[in-house]
Amino acid sequence: MSAEQRADLAISARGIEKSFKGLHVLRGVDLDVRAGSIVALLGSNGAGKTTLVRILSTLTAADAGTAMVNGFDVASEGRAVRSSISLTGQYAAIDERLSGRENLVLVARLRHVPDPRATADDLLRRFALSEAGGRKAGEYSGGMRRRLDIAMSLVGDPAVVFLDEPTTGLDPQSRGEVWETVRRLADGGTTVLLTTQYLDEAEQLAERIAVLHEGTIIQYGTLAELKRLLLPTEVEYVEKQPSLEDVFLALVGSGATTRGGSL
Repeated sequence: MSAEQRADLAISARGIEKSFKGLHVLRGVDLDVRAGSIVALLGSNGAGKTTLVRILSTLTAADAGTAMVNGFDVASEGRAVRSSISLTGQYAAIDERLSGRENLVLVARLRHVPDPRATADDLLRRFALSEAGGRKAGEYSGGMRRRLDIAMSLVGDPAVVFLDEPTTGLDPQSRGEVWETVRRLADGGTTVLLTTQYLDEAEQLAERIAVLHEGTIIQYGTLAELKRLLLPTEVEYVEKQPSLEDVFLALVGSGATTRGGSL
């Protein structure tokens, strides 16, 4: 990889390994994420998606391997990494007793943003929450809570955002709202690494998809590239292109089952 190509990477990991009590969770993960793109990390429950995100966000130390995030070494420059990223977990981390605006102002003050109130109002506008900004966050719908959670993670304009299964437990309408939010992040130049077990979510959002299975990334490419791994199914008058679900199950074997588009 040339120096120019490396400079265009927001995330670069090589040989990441991690074990817990003798259980090998990650067995040498390699991953490159181009700046300003959305990459989906797709895998079954227990595949190691969250562990990899925790390593890249400096919350967990790898047993082996190296990783760079926004040009900083995860192991030796953790403080610089943390100053340039944001991590949103599977469940919204908001204070339900505060209004949406108050949640944002609080985070802005903690991050020493010069004008916390202006920052809060700008994020409420960007995430279509201005009218609800004065209401307690505990009164928000699931989609609104998730959008507020993501808005809070953007205080300080992080270059890289990690979204760990951001639509878990949401209804279809709320999921659609979160998807639109993620698209707007990438349109604004933010790099997004999204972990998900929802195949349709990866199809809808990601420019590139990494399939994590048994501790390693077994395939990485665009949706079109992954679909080309399987031959189209020929019917008498119709040619059916394989879906991402077909590709995923072919890659990881019949041990992973799906229901309703999730793994």
